[in-house]
Amino acid sequence: MKELTIPYEIADGIALASMQDQLAYLEKELEDHIVNGQWLHEDDVKNNHQLIYCLRILIKHYGG
Repeated sequence: MKELTIPYEIADGIALASMQDQLAYLEKELEDHIVNGQWLHEDDVKNNHQLIYCLRILIKHYGG
């Protein structure tokens, strides 16, 4: 089996892009719930708030 090696900068960029996409999705989901009244389970609302907080810290750490 061949080994695939990517530079740390590329790996960090992939991780950052993934976290930014997830953050945008969670923010949109909460906005739809709060502003537009779309149903969201109360546990999901709580978890989304926590994940958004954590993702913002991680994104800042990764240079986003």
